[in-house]
Amino acid sequence: MATFNYVAKDSKGHKHEGTISASSLDGALNKLRESGQTVISVVEAGSAQSGSRGSLINAISLYIYKKRTAVPLTSLVFFTRQLATMFSAGLTIEKALGNILYEEGNRKFKKVVAELLNDVKKGFSLSDALERHPGVFSPLFVALVKSGEVSGSLSTVLDELADYLEFVHDTRRKVISAMSYPAFVVVIMFGLAVALIVKIVPMFQEVYQRFGAELPLPTQMLIKVSEGIRANFLISLIGFIVFISLIIITNLTYTGKYIFDKMKLSTPVFKNMIIDSTMSKMARTFGMLLGAGVPVVETMGLVHRVVDNIHYKNAIKEATQFVKDGYSIAASLKKTEAFPHTLLSLAATGEETGEMEKMLTKAADFYDKQLEAVIGRLTSLIEPMLIVLIALVIGTIVIVIYLPIFNFGMALKKGLK
Repeated sequence: MATFNYVAKDSKGHKHEGTISASSLDGALNKLRESGQTVISVVEAGSAQSGSRGSLINAISLYIYKKRTAVPLTSLVFFTRQLATMFSAGLTIEKALGNILYEEGNRKFKKVVAELLNDVKKGFSLSDALERHPGVFSPLFVALVKSGEVSGSLSTVLDELADYLEFVHDTRRKVISAMSYPAFVVVIMFGLAVALIVKIVPMFQEVYQRFGAELPLPTQMLIKVSEGIRANFLISLIGFIVFISLIIITNLTYTGKYIFDKMKLSTPVFKNMIIDSTMSKMARTFGMLLGAGVPVVETMGLVHRVVDNIHYKNAIKEATQFVKDGYSIAASLKKTEAFPHTLLSLAATGEETGEMEKMLTKAADFYDKQLEAVIGRLTSLIEPMLIVLIALVIGTIVIVIYLPIFNFGMALKKGLK
C-alpha cells in the first residue's frame, strides 16, 4: 500500500489536506470520491530521493486513469449543447441532467451523468459535481461553468463551451485525417517488409545454398536479419511492444515530452501544422475565458493546461509571470519570443481597443484557416513522398535478394566474352 498526500474540498466547500493509503493513484482517487469529497490534487508521498520515480509512477497512474474514464468528445459536445438548450429553456439543472441521463446512449458517460445528477441532488453546484470527474471534464470546462454560475449566464457560457468543443473536435479530426493515411501506408509498408524478410528471403536462401553461390555482403546481412527474426519472432514482437511502451512512458516525463515536442517543431513537414493548431486552440481558449469573465492570471493558467506542446506551455508560464509583474498580455507574450507576430499584433490591438475577446477570436479564425491550408498542402505532398519511401524500402530489399543473381549474370556475361 502506498501513501498519498491529497488536497480536497468537502460538501461545504472547505479545503482539507491529508494523507490516504491506497494500492495506486486510481485507488486513492476512488476512496476520496466515495467519501464525498471533491479532489483538487493527489500526489504520492515519498522521500526526496524517490521524487522522480514517484512522479513517473504518478504520471503513469494518472494517464491510465484518464484513458479508463475518458468519454468520446462527441458525447461531451452533445451533453454540453443539450444542457445549454434545456437550461436556457427554463429547466433546472437537476431536471436537465435527468433528461440527458434518460437519452444518453454511451454506457460509460451515462454512469458519469448519473453521478452528476446524484451530486446535484445532494446540494453540490454543477461545477463542483463536474470537478469530481477529472478524467471526463477538463479544468477549462469546470472553470467556465463556475464562471457562468457566478455571473448568472450559465446557459450562454455552456453554448460557447459547446461551440468551442465542436471546434476542438473539428481541428482534431482534420489533424487525424491528415495523419491517418501516411500512418496506414507506413504500417502496410512495415508489414510488407517483414513478410519479405520472413517468407521470401528463406526461399532464395535455400536456392543459393543448393547452388553453392557466393553471396555479396548486403545479401548475407539480409539473410542474418531474416534468420534472427525467424528464430526469435516472439521475442522480437515483445521487444517491439516494449519499445512502443517505453516511448509512451518517456513521453509522460517532462524531459521526454520536451525532447519529442522539440523534434515535432523541428520537422519541416509537420512544424507549421503544429504551430497553427496550437495558436488556434490557444487564441480561442484565451478569448473565450476572458469573455466569460475569468481573471487574466487564472485564464493564462488554464490556457497553459490546454496547450499540448511543452515549448509553448513553458512560454505561457513565463508570460504569466510577466503579467503578474505588471506587463500587458501582448507585451508578456512578446517577451517570451515564442509566439508568432500575427497573434501578438492582434492581441496588442485588442488591448488598445478594449476588444480583446474579439481580436483573439479573429486570431483563432486566422490560424484555423492556415491549418486547413497546411493540411491541404500536406495531403497533396505526402502521397508522392510515401510512394518514394515505399519504393526505397521494398525496392532495396528486393534488389538485395536478387543481387547474387545479378552478379552471376554479369560473371556469366564476362565468361562468354
